Amino acid sequence: MRSRAIYGCAGTELSALERDFFRQTQPWGFILFARNINDSVQVKGLVEQLREIVADAPILIDQEGGRVARLKPPHWRQRPPAARFGLLHGQNPDAAREATYLNARLIAHDLTSLGINVDCLPVLDVPVPGAHDIIGDRAFATDPATIIALGKAQIEGLMDGGVLPVMKHIPGHGRAGADSHLALPRVSASAEELSASDFVTFRSLDQCPIAMTAHVVYESIDPQRPATTSPKVIRDVIRGEIGFDGLLMSDDLSMKALDGPLSVRARAAQFAGCDLVLHCNGDMDEMREVASEVKELDGQALRRSKQALAHLTAPGRFDPAAAEARLAALLGASSTGMSA
Repeated sequence: MRSRAIYGCAGTELSALERDFFRQTQPWGFILFARNINDSVQVKGLVEQLREIVADAPILIDQEGGRVARLKPPHWRQRPPAARFGLLHGQNPDAAREATYLNARLIAHDLTSLGINVDCLPVLDVPVPGAHDIIGDRAFATDPATIIALGKAQIEGLMDGGVLPVMKHIPGHGRAGADSHLALPRVSASAEELSASDFVTFRSLDQCPIAMTAHVVYESIDPQRPATTSPKVIRDVIRGEIGFDGLLMSDDLSMKALDGPLSVRARAAQFAGCDLVLHCNGDMDEMREVASEVKELDGQALRRSKQALAHLTAPGRFDPAAAEARLAALLGASSTGMSA
């Protein structure tokens, strides 16, 4: 039986200790970071090692483009940040939707060639003036309508390319005044204001197979707990108002927005309603602590996992060279994001 965890690993190949731990704990999936990546041959080898231990394990990555990209030049093409497509949308919405789709389809092509089949994308957060720039140009725009249009195109591009998308950071990180990697953001906006703006993008794209929670406190809903560990936010907002019935994973449990031992964080996230808990840094002692509280994948979490994985299909026919040329034409010769 698989467990309700996603883990990282420490380096470019697995240690004997990691092999034993993953074999024993059988996590739902794994996530790769820059520390795990040299070149395509090495990444394929690491993915194969992981799947030898946990058969058919989903392999996740954060490959957004812009400043959040684990696959980088010279081995992989640099992709533009989401805001580049939002800018184009203000000039030509049809061109922006096509460009966003093609860019996502090309990302999926890169990922599936390595055996990676889940991308933590799209970012559906709605930034507001004065918020911390941890989201910034990772968001398509500041208006929900543009984010919805381009988020939909991005989801379709990834899924057509054989990659499951993960919308983040539900129910919204755009107002956060702090970087949740470093501190716990608190949002004071009213529930009505949040519903009219921040939640709209997720509500409109609630058929996305997977979503990642925000380590953000929404004071008007639950002043005590961030969304990741709040039964009220997950039940009333994510599952209720937004209507998301897909697979819900936590953001990284080791981020400083959360406090207390890793075991307590893992227990709290599952109790709140997260189907899966994510631990990224590959620290073996921390992973053991998380594993001490991670439950088996069963019940609604198992149903949602099967439901999400059922969306995985083999990519159709695709000409990456033609797609690159068309994307470059849509973005214009002045785009800084298309250098090889």
